[in-house]
Amino acid sequence: MLLTTSGGSSFAVALVNEQATERFVADIATALEPGDLVTLSGDLGAGKTTFARAMIRTLAADPTIAVPSPTFTLMQIYELPRFPVVHADLYRLDAPGELAELGFDDLPEGAMVMIEWPDRAAGFLPPDRLDIAFTLAPQLGPDHRNVRVTGHGAFAARTERLASIRRFLESTGYAEAQRKRIQGDASSRSYERLALEGQHAILMNSPRRPDGPPVRDGKPYSAIVHLAEDVKPFVAMANGLGQLGLSSPRIYEADIDDGLLIIEDLGGELVVDGEPPAPIEERYAAAVDVLLALHTQKLPETLPVAPQVQHVLPRYDIDAMLMEAELLLDWYLPSLGAKASDATRTVFVAMWREALQTALETDLTWVLRDYHSPNLLWLPNREGVAKVGLLDFQDAVIGPAAYDLASLLQDARIDVPEEIEVALLGRYVQKRRAADPGFDPPVFIKAYATMAAQRASKVLGIFARLERRDGKPQYLRHIPRVWSYLQRTLKHPSLATLNGWYSVHVPKLGG
Repeated sequence: MLLTTSGGSSFAVALVNEQATERFVADIATALEPGDLVTLSGDLGAGKTTFARAMIRTLAADPTIAVPSPTFTLMQIYELPRFPVVHADLYRLDAPGELAELGFDDLPEGAMVMIEWPDRAAGFLPPDRLDIAFTLAPQLGPDHRNVRVTGHGAFAARTERLASIRRFLESTGYAEAQRKRIQGDASSRSYERLALEGQHAILMNSPRRPDGPPVRDGKPYSAIVHLAEDVKPFVAMANGLGQLGLSSPRIYEADIDDGLLIIEDLGGELVVDGEPPAPIEERYAAAVDVLLALHTQKLPETLPVAPQVQHVLPRYDIDAMLMEAELLLDWYLPSLGAKASDATRTVFVAMWREALQTALETDLTWVLRDYHSPNLLWLPNREGVAKVGLLDFQDAVIGPAAYDLASLLQDARIDVPEEIEVALLGRYVQKRRAADPGFDPPVFIKAYATMAAQRASKVLGIFARLERRDGKPQYLRHIPRVWSYLQRTLKHPSLATLNGWYSVHVPKLGG
């Protein structure tokens, strides 16, 4: 039962045995982020150090790692894959002022900190923290512990989410599943691999997207560019793609209102290989054929989600595309020390409006929108287009067929050599023309160039925003690649005017 008090939100857990403790540790571990503070309260022998040791081993993905008690050293630091972990025991602290002497002012960047005996630091703890209080229950057995989990400050909402996930797993029969966090994308969604009795599934945790501040005409950015607000679009598209014989994850269990799904685990084999990753051309060709399978048939714009619940795919309209292109002005240019004046913006928008209008006059279809290597899996035991597993399509819209092909062949996260791009673009055009005598290759290729340039402009802005606003500098390493794609695409004769604008107003990398 979740309780909300002046101290935050909390819920109780009964740990009846070692297996229950391991599952509880996994629950907490999947929710932790760099910079989090976890305080461990309770009497001597209540289980604080046991929990901390299990947490460190879980985060290390190594059950054999040595985790000595910091009772005498007071602090131990572990460099672990997701983030550094600091384990501190303040039992021998005489006064809170001694915290600075322990080195709390000089911890590794992004470290997650676990503190036993936090009462010794009373008055010095930050307001945002997760407190886990352990209580012995000898009358129920020597291994039984009662635990109260309380989220203070910003951790209150995260604690509520933890409780919701536990209830969902219990209600669907997955409460005893082993849980392992999967590296996610740049969004607020998170994923875990569940293992239960030899079977695997994926827990998709997708809380409703909060509306951001209004940016234009009283609407937030997400509404203008038609980003999914909840899991209904994902459910609709997963079922719709599956009915077409494509390999979207089957949905096993769903709490649509709470944004929690248990879906099919399509594995982890990718369409790229090597270090750095490079396209496997056979698999990229199959991914092109998936788009052909979609683009050569008439697709519905309304899809069922549940009884009496429908999802209407939004139109990828001029306003959405312009707003995305303007991310280049709002975020990428400032990252280079440049700024677009009002007059410059006006010209930029006018040129893009004209180019995009032409693209929107081509054939429209489902646009999965993030159709690139991180969201494509290889399923060798399936046949034909079903060999390509599809992920991350909740933001799907109705738009130009060329968009997803450009997303695939100018993959923002891996280098797609120009010869492979040209060959696979040719494959698509040839097969489209064979399936539809009315297909016009020059018109399509013009739309392809326009969509590729629009997407590259958007991605440059998004990656700069992720670094500056969200503190995720790892995306900056992709910018030279996207810039190169943009230069390649702007050479198309139909984009000559835009090419001139970019040449004047966007500083060259390294220039």
